[in-house]
Amino acid sequence: MTHEIAEAVLPAALEQARQAASDTGLAYAGGVLPPVAWDLVREGQALLVDVRSAEERKFVGHVPGSLHVAWATGTALTRNPRFVRELEARLAKDGGKEAVVLLLCRSGKRSVLAAEAAAAGGFRHVFNVREGFEGEIDTRQQRGSSDGWRFHGLPWVQD
Repeated sequence: MTHEIAEAVLPAALEQARQAASDTGLAYAGGVLPPVAWDLVREGQALLVDVRSAEERKFVGHVPGSLHVAWATGTALTRNPRFVRELEARLAKDGGKEAVVLLLCRSGKRSVLAAEAAAAGGFRHVFNVREGFEGEIDTRQQRGSSDGWRFHGLPWVQD
């Protein structure tokens, strides 16, 4: 199945995200909340790419069926200089730079950087999953109590 979708026929949620991104001057196509991202993935309208480190995916959990291309690696989260090339190679059979891609990280911040880099590298339909997998840190210095993929009760597994 291909996930290549022309700009004119993007799902309504992504068109809205694109318009909001355009209105605010974002350098990438826009952002969607985790429940919207899951609906798009489940309906085959987008690919979910986890940009967290391999260690985060293994020990914190990940979305079943998600692809993985690390934006940064190791405990110091050193930026992956090959990110855009690796993303393109990973998506080659699904439309490459024309694929509709949703990027997911821990809190939605690294995935913004990854989305900006992907857009600069020629990806036309790259979106950030706002809130990320774990969400923002709360007053108790914990994540997942008010937002994020897991907070919304969306599918995930842990090794």
